[in-house]
Amino acid sequence: MVANRKIAKYIGYGFGDMSSSMFWKVFSYYLPFFYSNIFGLSLRDAGIILLVTRIWDAVSDPMMGILADRTQSRWGKYRPYLLFVAPLFSIAGILLFTTPDWGYTAKLVWAYATYILMMTVYTGINVPYGAMLGVMTADSEEKTVYSSFRMFFAYGGSFIALFLWEPLCNALGGYQTPQGWFNAMVVIASTCFVLFICCFLLTKEELKTVSTVSIGSDFKSLMKNNPWWLLIGAALCFNLFCTVRGATVAYYFADLIPADATLMLTFFSHPLSILFYAGLFLSIGEVSNMIGVATCVPLASRFGKKTTFIAVNISLCLLSVAFFFIPISQTGFWLMLIAQVLISMLTGIMSPLVWSMYADVSDYAEQRFHTASTGLIFSSSSMAQKFGGAIGGSAALWLLAAFGYITDAEVLASGAAQPQAALTCLKCLMSFIPAAVSIVAVIVVAFYPLTTDRMKQIDELLQMQRNNGQ
Repeated sequence: MVANRKIAKYIGYGFGDMSSSMFWKVFSYYLPFFYSNIFGLSLRDAGIILLVTRIWDAVSDPMMGILADRTQSRWGKYRPYLLFVAPLFSIAGILLFTTPDWGYTAKLVWAYATYILMMTVYTGINVPYGAMLGVMTADSEEKTVYSSFRMFFAYGGSFIALFLWEPLCNALGGYQTPQGWFNAMVVIASTCFVLFICCFLLTKEELKTVSTVSIGSDFKSLMKNNPWWLLIGAALCFNLFCTVRGATVAYYFADLIPADATLMLTFFSHPLSILFYAGLFLSIGEVSNMIGVATCVPLASRFGKKTTFIAVNISLCLLSVAFFFIPISQTGFWLMLIAQVLISMLTGIMSPLVWSMYADVSDYAEQRFHTASTGLIFSSSSMAQKFGGAIGGSAALWLLAAFGYITDAEVLASGAAQPQAALTCLKCLMSFIPAAVSIVAVIVVAFYPLTTDRMKQIDELLQMQRNNGQ
């Protein structure tokens, strides 16, 4: 019975990021394409939107963390936000993919307003959700288990959203029409609402932590938290890696992969042809992410979180470089898919690893500085995720614009071709640029001090500290 309750909590916690990731992956992988090719913004303006909105996020994330740390309710500190913010979360997503029939300037204002709203609401639910990991158990290894369930369900949600996105758009109005994108988001947003309510019902905060210091002291302690600084840098690199590749895929398939490209295989002696499109490529990646998540706990337990992090990023670098040299051919399509599977398995290992490391940094802060600032620390992880997404998405769009990428469908329909420089840029955005980012992550984590042995010492000291009421 106890084991069943634990599994229910693990699954319930996973439902939360399943919901968040369904939104986040659609935003990361399709929103740039939506803004430039459906909504009607220039690459330059779309890139600026992705970046500028993060200025507000830089303020709202820590604010939300501080607010959540000081919340007291019968449901705990962080859990009530799952219940009350969930409806706003879904509504904001629908508004984001609404295309008003206005002039360019008015539409640009609408894009800014709805994107800022979406990211603010995302902060309002995702920061408390992430911080819950720090109060659901005191055991460092069990936090990795929670984190792995979280990411397994997150990638499951991402698979569903990405695999169905283009078919949903086509079925509900058309992939090239604003109405198709709006209707598809209504379906996704409704599903996300239900998942967050399930997360609220199935989870429970087990630890009672109280912040007994001022907000200024919390920030002062955070600034002196060296492992936090290093992990922020590493997490930013990881999110940059994922976003640069992800935001490029829709463009890569639109301009480098033929519209009728297929994967040929034999099934029980019968030839079978499968359409090779962006949604398939991305959704296969999400399934592979789930496989990677399943291996995170045994790998981290066997080799330690820091060593695992470094080994994974070195592998990501090598595979990314290899992707550049894959030809556009029948054989090449299969090689691309194999590379996507391997890269996604590795990023699947990384995701729960990073969240678990944030929980370790939170324990380090409580033991070292006597401050229960779990929400503030986890808000920084959300901030790193958003900055990584903003910089990665904006950089991809600006690079494409700099190399002459054509977004005007009428120009392309008239027979114009994408410049060769733009096509080479697309290939680099899928290969050399992410590879460079992963190497930076390796260098940063090499200095990360919270090894397995160090965390065992911190856990023992923290338990004594909590028992003594300090």
